[in-house]
Amino acid sequence: MSISLSPSQQEISRLKREVSTLQQEAHGRDFGEPIYVGNYLLARLEQLGVTHMFGVPGDFNLGFLDLVEDDPKMEWVGNCNELNASYAADGYARVKWRSIGVLLTTFGVGELSAINGLAGAFSEHVPVLHIVGVPSTTQMKTKPMLHHTLGDGRFDAYEKAAAQFTIAQAHPMTKETIAAEIDRVLTTCITTARPVYLTLPTDLVYAKIPSGRLLTPLQAIPPQNNPDEEAFILDEIVKLIREAKGEVVILVDACAVRHHVIEETRELVKRTGFPVYSAPMGKGAMIERDERFGGIYVGSLTREDIKEKVENAKLILSIGSLKSDFNTGNFTYSIPTARTVELHSDHTKVRYAYYPNIVMKHLLPKLTARLEPMAPKASQLPVASFDPITPPDEPSPVITHDWLWPRIGKFLRSKDVVVAETGTSSFGILEVPLPEDAVCVSQILWGSIGYTVGSTLGAALAARETKMNRTILFVGDGSLQLTVQEISVMIKTGVTPILFVLNNSGYTIERHLHGWERKYNDITNWKWTELFSLFQGSTSKPKGKSYTVYTKTDLDELLSNEEFASAKEIQLVEVIMDKFDAPRALRRQAELSGKMNRYVPLSPTQ
Repeated sequence: MSISLSPSQQEISRLKREVSTLQQEAHGRDFGEPIYVGNYLLARLEQLGVTHMFGVPGDFNLGFLDLVEDDPKMEWVGNCNELNASYAADGYARVKWRSIGVLLTTFGVGELSAINGLAGAFSEHVPVLHIVGVPSTTQMKTKPMLHHTLGDGRFDAYEKAAAQFTIAQAHPMTKETIAAEIDRVLTTCITTARPVYLTLPTDLVYAKIPSGRLLTPLQAIPPQNNPDEEAFILDEIVKLIREAKGEVVILVDACAVRHHVIEETRELVKRTGFPVYSAPMGKGAMIERDERFGGIYVGSLTREDIKEKVENAKLILSIGSLKSDFNTGNFTYSIPTARTVELHSDHTKVRYAYYPNIVMKHLLPKLTARLEPMAPKASQLPVASFDPITPPDEPSPVITHDWLWPRIGKFLRSKDVVVAETGTSSFGILEVPLPEDAVCVSQILWGSIGYTVGSTLGAALAARETKMNRTILFVGDGSLQLTVQEISVMIKTGVTPILFVLNNSGYTIERHLHGWERKYNDITNWKWTELFSLFQGSTSKPKGKSYTVYTKTDLDELLSNEEFASAKEIQLVEVIMDKFDAPRALRRQAELSGKMNRYVPLSPTQ
């Protein structure tokens, strides 16, 4: 888990950038063509690999939007609302590794609408830049009663709100400082994998500033570890592994993905042969059909064979853990601290000892080199089987979750991007082994229903850029109703996801948590297969195909159809399911959550 670089690290990084810039200026490279502030920001984003910007136009960002639209390397993706835009930026960043998501909103009304999406990105370690077009620097100082304000002169109210959900903020008021402020928040964004906030006053967008700083790339890699401390820690870890006689299990989690150590972690597994498992938020980080991958560990919710292998290991090497309730089976990890080594993006823990600023990015390759001689024995350690499950032979034609997810496992292909909505889908996908280089996008910690619809748009655009395969969304009917408008933007941008709508007549995850028969868990049933005609308006050639499947045979035949599976156009599949049915893991999680929430009246003596 990462919160931020230490103050000393941040200062060292900043000073290095400033020294480099001063050196360039001394050599006369900063006296080229001046550049607009808006173009400077776009150039920095393009250096980070950003080619799409999400958001909604508003009068305080329109001048900057002219530059965005005229930039040949940046595509403006106008969203239906700011919340969806923030979800899309999140999904884009998750699929386009080593880049960031970017959204643009206007002052007050726009930025507040986006905050829920930014909070999710903060919670789940996703790098997103939120640009807010604000009034001129003069108005920000004099505070007139402008539209989009609270009418009481508190122009900083929104900045204070943003500070709760972003790791760094910049409010530049002069052209002399704005380039340094842009660089500062972007560097923090890429090094901490957290969202950041930048206000852009209307009168600074077209201010001319020197362009020389652009010659110095932003530093994305964390500072090197202290060599003496790192050597000591490596010795300690190797000693513990030897004491465990090599009976070690690797457990991979979310921050291995967010902080870009997937390659280093896969190399560790490849060169040592130690068994490897994932937490739910780390799903997709490892090659799940590799013989050394044993499955998903979720505490007491775990399949018994997987649970036994992980919890009986003499030592757990944990990489990038994020121990939230749904990620740990309601905190039921049975892994004592005394048998755990934790590697993180900003610290390392060896049993009870805590070492700040010893980062896994630099530690992992050296640990791999030290452990490689143990490969002959490590590769013989037994691993639980995570082979694709055969769909059960159920007599009923009704589509059940026990049947659905194994069948979906047969449908998935290499390099697919699988987006699973909070609820039945995010739990159902856990037991589906992903093909090689497939990516799984879900929001297990923040858990905002409707997130995946906007996220699918961003993920699909990133997948198209990075030559991934299909983008496939699994979303419940209740969740889809929150953010359904973004299907219109999918059609506009030409992405071709497959949208599986699990129609179970409402909020099934909530039914299992509480209110089994309550009306508040019901929703209005829409005509789902008519959405495409609604969202593309009048057109001579309608885009997309829609299907409704009622039985296992219906769905099996559709999934086996190569034209459908090729995903050459956007498609929606309404899957009719029983409103009380749910995946095994969700049922068990609901039991644990119900006990924790204790939604029962207390007796007078309690």
